[in-house]
Amino acid sequence: MTPDLNQLAVVVPAYNAENTIGRTISALLADGMSADSIIVVDDGSADGTAEVVKQYPSVKYIYQKNAGPAAARNTGWKASSSDVVIFTDSDCVPRPGWAEALLAGFDSPDGGEIGAVTGSYDIANGDRILPRLIHEEIKERHESYGRLIRFFGSYNVAIRREVLEKTGGFDESYRRASGEDNDLSYRVQKLGYKIAFAPGALVGHYHTVSLKKYLREQYTHGYWRIKLYKAHPGMRGGDDYTKKKDIIEPPLSLLNLLSIAALPFYAPPFVLSAAVLFAIQLPWAVKIALRKKEVSYLVFAPVGFLRSYARGIGMLKGFIRFFIMGMK
Repeated sequence: MTPDLNQLAVVVPAYNAENTIGRTISALLADGMSADSIIVVDDGSADGTAEVVKQYPSVKYIYQKNAGPAAARNTGWKASSSDVVIFTDSDCVPRPGWAEALLAGFDSPDGGEIGAVTGSYDIANGDRILPRLIHEEIKERHESYGRLIRFFGSYNVAIRREVLEKTGGFDESYRRASGEDNDLSYRVQKLGYKIAFAPGALVGHYHTVSLKKYLREQYTHGYWRIKLYKAHPGMRGGDDYTKKKDIIEPPLSLLNLLSIAALPFYAPPFVLSAAVLFAIQLPWAVKIALRKKEVSYLVFAPVGFLRSYARGIGMLKGFIRFFIMGMK
């Protein structure tokens, strides 16, 4: 049975989000959400996030000391009493019909119970090349999804309350925004629930415009990915979002960095591994450029090349911490 739009809560974790949180709330209200169903959890912001949220008097505002987005989401859903909780982020702008599309995904012609329904990305800042590259790659991945998938993104997902209660929600030991949604996705499925994909449930997202910041984010992604794989070894081969290239790239980038030591004596290992790493990026870059009919999208190849190193170095640090040092 499709849950009622009036029987849900929307949880938005926010950290230093004064520039975008107002757009998020306005979009939620425009999409038919009642103000008192919106819960913004301020995760220790040091900017004007609180002042912006308080411009919407009926929106529930909760402040907590900085503990990470996973903890903020848990604070939010536990403060609600709804049967279904929808999560989005403070840098996302839900598109019209978003909530209804998510709720419709709970109808299950496939058999079994749908525990969560996840949607897809639109782009909120398409005037810059890097956000467009990021968006088109995500779109390419999402277009390969079927009706049922193995991973949801916390920026755009509706989860039954009973599922959150049984799993305990997001693992708060993930202090950064990377891996906590994968982890919960996998635990939801271990309980026997299914995850549905609703491609029409869209949120516009403000992707980073800084290459340096993007690479830092990818380093963080690689770091926390190791913790995720330690907890869920069966998912090391990837899920619907993660492709074979994502598995190959980090170790290949580390091999390439290791081969630098041999450069004064023997160059081929370094040259060959770098060439292979770059070549892996080309099919995606060409495919996106042809689809968009714009040559600038070929820039995806060097961006993906640099991203491989960022993820690889992050994964190496994560391996040292979570496997060798045995930290949790």
